[in-house]
Amino acid sequence: MVEQSVWMQKVAADPGHSAWYIGRMRGLAEAGEDLAGEARLIDSMAARGSRILDAGCGPGRVAGALAAAGHDVVGVDVDAALIKAAEEDHPGPRWIVDDLAELDLAAHGISEPFDVIVCAGNVMTFLAPSTRRTVLQRFREHLAPRGRVAIGFGTGRGYEPDEFFADVEAAGLTQDLVLATWDLRPRRADSDFLVAILSPAE
Repeated sequence: MVEQSVWMQKVAADPGHSAWYIGRMRGLAEAGEDLAGEARLIDSMAARGSRILDAGCGPGRVAGALAAAGHDVVGVDVDAALIKAAEEDHPGPRWIVDDLAELDLAAHGISEPFDVIVCAGNVMTFLAPSTRRTVLQRFREHLAPRGRVAIGFGTGRGYEPDEFFADVEAAGLTQDLVLATWDLRPRRADSDFLVAILSPAE
């Protein structure tokens, strides 16, 4: 059994936390906010009809947009309430409740690897620190030989870039591109966000 994620610790401390987050995302969508920025970048990286895993999909905004763009999408999240909301709001992807640190999609009947794995929404900082490297290893195991992983999270949230990139290397992944935002702005020393495009190490 792996250490419980920071997200699920929040849910345990406040049983209404998931419902609050779902309501917040639905409210932003109803207000016309742009919630598909990450999906646009992923879509630009992928051939039409690519197999895409949204790791830590939450209530489904990224996976839903990618499915609408014509991709074969699986969304995974540890929080069953978020997966239920994703099923309600974004039909199309396959939704699975699972812990990313124990991810074994073959056990769910999904054996084919993914062309792209996206991990957005600060998911990496909501993992238990002891599981971060394991999660990156799980991504590597589920990735096609020429596949890519796109991860984005805010720095200054307890997972610094140097530590992240050490974990990336240990997991058998390598850096292709490092950015400051999902809309391709270059990363600088004072950037407070990191987007990393990774591929399998040679």
